[in-house]
Parts: sequence; structure tokens; C-alpha cells
Amino acid sequence: MKNLKSSFFIVTMLAGLFMLSACDKDGEAPAVTTTTGKIAALELSDEQVDNIVRRSYQYVALYNVINKFASDPRNPLSVGWNNCAADTTLKDHTETSIARVNNDTLYIGCYMDLRKDPVIVDVPAFYSKYVSLMAFGYDHYVNVPLTTRKGDFNKSEKILFYSARTEGYNGEPVEGVDHIFKMSGDFSGAVFRVMPPSAEPERFKKIAMQMRSVKLQTLCEYKGGKAKPIDDVEFPAYGKTDADVFGGNLLEVMQFVFNQNTFDPDDELDQAVLAAYKPLGVEPGKVYDGATVAEIDGERFRQASLKVQAEMLATLTQPELFNSYAPRILRAKGETDLDALVLVSVIRPIGLPLEEASNLNVSTVDGMPLNAQNDYLIHMSKDQLPPANAFWSLTLYDMQYGFFIPNDHKKYSVGENAGMKLNDKGGIDIYISAKQPEGVPAENWLPINRKDENMVLTMRIYVPNLKKIMSWKAPKAEILPK
Repeated sequence: MKNLKSSFFIVTMLAGLFMLSACDKDGEAPAVTTTTGKIAALELSDEQVDNIVRRSYQYVALYNVINKFASDPRNPLSVGWNNCAADTTLKDHTETSIARVNNDTLYIGCYMDLRKDPVIVDVPAFYSKYVSLMAFGYDHYVNVPLTTRKGDFNKSEKILFYSARTEGYNGEPVEGVDHIFKMSGDFSGAVFRVMPPSAEPERFKKIAMQMRSVKLQTLCEYKGGKAKPIDDVEFPAYGKTDADVFGGNLLEVMQFVFNQNTFDPDDELDQAVLAAYKPLGVEPGKVYDGATVAEIDGERFRQASLKVQAEMLATLTQPELFNSYAPRILRAKGETDLDALVLVSVIRPIGLPLEEASNLNVSTVDGMPLNAQNDYLIHMSKDQLPPANAFWSLTLYDMQYGFFIPNDHKKYSVGENAGMKLNDKGGIDIYISAKQPEGVPAENWLPINRKDENMVLTMRIYVPNLKKIMSWKAPKAEILPK
């Protein structure tokens, strides 16, 4: 699905003239057909509703995420379409736009409308030990075109993004462009993740400047023309939560997604979701018309989605089950399965595959959920430290929403970026408690608020040693005496 090229290419004069002339024209949307006739209300079984919800979850979750980051005026991190914005401030508990955000990396978000023209992103060299570029669309499959793990980001480069429906462009070389990447959807995201050494202020400042130098332009602009207008699209409403879409405008959102996404005729998951929606009157190439699609019970779909959500969230209290998904989540198409897609869409939309970062949940010694009514100790000897080739962190969230635990110290994780202190034997003791224990470094303390609240402790291991990670055992949290 991707066409990634690593060298400079020279286009012919004829191709260059064609591209420049195409930039002066308003693009026309691909022709679509309309439906006629009302589809009768369907008697769907509980099993059918559950199947539709599960096969839709990856699209609903990412429709909400991408559109909120691209166009929600209430979102302080919104960047607009065909634009990039660097967020060079470490997150705190006021960040509630996305669940389980972390504060051991910073982000650059680029959100792209690829219908009329490819876009080109200028990528600088980064003075950081870890950087990656994630590319994803409404289908929630994750690709990583560039990563320091493979030696990228040591020089300035340009990467071009396009889709199968991008007008006037089919993946041909462009002079001065180093990489070409084909996206699965017309509306897509490209997000840089950059590790900032916050303990080194001067280096942090330099990395922040490098992040702010990332720029996006359309191919027409790159060739000296004007950007084609992209204000001719009307997006269905996104929801504050995924359940809002399932209960309110599921068919409209899915019709939009079907028209803007590439579906592989040989991919089982692609064909299964298309088959699930065909009886409802939702198919690629159609125009959504509420008067002609099937009638569905929105509240029934909302409740079904909440049931699936609860099922997936329950895996957070079963670390062995949750961790077993690690090799299958946040992967490219063909490298995952439906259960893994649903799990990650509920728990952690947008993230890195195992080669880039391992995400594990730390359980308690007694197998009970972490609860803020208790204090905990996590001990790791030197030999028990995570097998990270880049760095690692432990981050604490509330279980219900996946947000940081509010505290005046703004301390949410322990690790190289957020702060940690190894003991004289090379190990570490990490405390989760309402008050800082006597003699415990502030770097190794995760503050909580004493109340009946279940919590989740997530271990992130960046560029894990893939051989060691398969046998490595995550530490367990031990309840401290009251």
C-alpha cells in the first residue's frame, strides 16, 4: 500500500508543465451515484448490531480524532487542514482531547486533505535520541514511514503524501522530494513524535525550534502555483465521544468514510465492513440521504458501542490479556485483526507499533485494579529494568477516561524525560501515593488524590529490544501498609 522512495527524482519538463497547469484549475470531485427509494427498517439481531459496531469502531474513533485535531475550534491543538503545528509544551492533566496522551514525547500534527492535490512536508534533522513519523487515516491502520530506529531524521528531507483519489497525481517522482507515501484515505494525519530531553534546557530549546520548522505545502504550491480550494466538502458531525456517533449519525459518517477511503477487494476486514453496511444502503460511491438509507435504532447502537467499550476497558484490569495484544495493535493493514483494532480504537487511538514502542500495563501483586484509596510501590532491580534501546517511562492515568491524575506537582510519569533517579545499585523504586514518602526523590513519586478511583499504570518502552521484550516481565505494584 505504500510507495516509499529514498532518492531524489527529476521530472520531465512536460510533466512539470502539466502539474503547473493543473494547479490553476479547480478540481472536480469524483463522480458518485445517488440512491433512490427508501430501504425498509431492518430487524437486526443483537449479534448483527454487535458485528456492525465492532467493524465500525476503528473508523468512528479515527473520524472523531482526525476531525477534532483538524477542524474543531474548541480544541486548542487543532491545526486546520493541510497545515502542521508543533506542540512544544509537555502535557498536563488539563489535556482531555485524547485519552492516554503521554508527556515523554512532544508532537507535531499535520492533517491533510489529499483530494485535490498531494501535500509535501518539509522534515528537518532532529537533535533528539528518538523521533518517528506516524501516518494514518480513518481506517486506523498505522504506518511509520520515517523513524530514528532506521536512521532517519539525521538530515533535512521532504516527504510527499497522496491517496488513490488524489487528482492529477499517481505516485510519479517529483524533483526534490525524497520520499513518496500513499495514504489509504483522502483525509489523513501525519504525526511526528519527538523525545525532548526536558532535563537539558538548551537541547530542549533547540529541538523545539526544529519542531516548529516543519512545514506543509501542496504540490501546486511547491511548483510555484496556488493551492487548490478545499472548502467544497461538508463533513458529518463528529461526536464528543464515539458513542455519540454510534447513537446519532453512524450511517452518515460511514458513508462519508466509505467514499474517502481505499478498500482492498482482497482484504477480509475491508470486505466484511462493506458487507455489513450494504443492506443498510451505505456503499462506496453513494451520496448519503437520510430519506433513503435503512432506519436504525440509534440508541440501540449507542448502547451496543458502550458495551463493547466496557469490554475493551476491562482488559486494562487483566494485564496479561491486554499485553498479549501488543504485537497486533497499531499496525499496517494486513498485520492485525478485528479484536486488536477494536481494542486500540477504544483504549488508545493513534500510537506506535511494537517495533517503535511497547505499551504494557502494570498490574498489582494481588491482581486487583490499582485504586487511589491505596498507596503502591513498584520496584525494579538493575536487571529488571525495561529492555529499551531508546528510553522508557511509567505513566499513571485514571481508568475511566484515560486522563492524567490531577496534582499540583504536575508529575504524571517516571522516566528519562519526566524525571527519575536510579538507586546506587542501578535499580529504581517508584511510589504511587497521596503524599510523598519520606526519603523518596520527587522524580520517583507519582501523586494521587485519595478517593475511590481505579487507575491504570502504563509502561512505555521506546524501541524495545524485540528479543528481550518477549520474555521480559513487567514489574507489579505492591500495596503499601496503611
